[in-house]
Amino acid sequence: MYMCDNMSEVVTMRLPEEISSELNELARVLDRSKTYILRKALEEYLDEYEDYLIAMERWNDKNDEIIDGKELRDSLGL
Repeated sequence: MYMCDNMSEVVTMRLPEEISSELNELARVLDRSKTYILRKALEEYLDEYEDYLIAMERWNDKNDEIIDGKELRDSLGL
């Protein structure tokens, strides 16, 4: 999980007009700043991508045992 601290960095980016319009509308509807929405979206993406990288690392690890759903339920006594 990514936490904001007192230090920050300015990042500039160009958005296609369609995405910019959607962002503006979402900010208006939520009564939030575009910065807030972009920060939350990026935090969520980075959390998900980290999980993806862990899953891919495990998938490619030939020593990591993979079991099916039935084996998992049996091992948990379900």
